[in-house]
Amino acid sequence: MKGTGDDEERMTLTRVRDLLLIAVVAGLALWILIRYNYGAFPSLPWPAGVSLYVLAVFELITGFIVRARVAGRDIGRARGQLHPIAVARVMVLAKASAILGAIAAGGWTGVLVFLLDNGLLDAARADRPAAIVGAVGGVLLAAAAVWLEHCCRAPDDPDSESDASDPAPA
Repeated sequence: MKGTGDDEERMTLTRVRDLLLIAVVAGLALWILIRYNYGAFPSLPWPAGVSLYVLAVFELITGFIVRARVAGRDIGRARGQLHPIAVARVMVLAKASAILGAIAAGGWTGVLVFLLDNGLLDAARADRPAAIVGAVGGVLLAAAAVWLEHCCRAPDDPDSESDASDPAPA
C-alpha cells in the first residue's frame, strides 16, 4: 500500500493541454451531434453565450481581489482577512470554470465549423453570430479561470516562477 504524502493530495494547477484536449473532444462531439440533427434544433440566439462573458468578468474581478490579498499576506482567520478555506473554494471554482470554458469553446467551435461548411443554408448563416459569441466566451472564461487559479497560489508555492529563477543546487 502506498503512503499518502502531501504531494499526492496536493491540488495542482490546470494544464492548458488538458483544456485543449477537453475542447477538442467537445468540439468533435458537438460537430457530430449537430451534423446529424441540425434540422431538429431551434435557431441559436446570439445571447446564448453571453453568460460565459459574465462569468469571465466575475472571475477576473475575483482574481484581482485574491491576488492583492495573497500578495499582501492578508490570508488568515482574523477578522478582515481572507480565510484560507475561501481561497481553496475560489481555486475549485476556477478549476471548474476552466473546464466549463474549454467545453463551451470546443462545443461552440464545433457548431461554428458545421455552420461555416453549410454556407448555403440561410439558417446556418443566421446561427453563425451565436456560435462566434459562444466560442469566444468559452475561450475568455477558460483564460480567466486559469488566471484566477494562478492568483490563488501562495507566494512560497514551490511551483511559482520565483523558484524557477533560482539556480539549482549542484
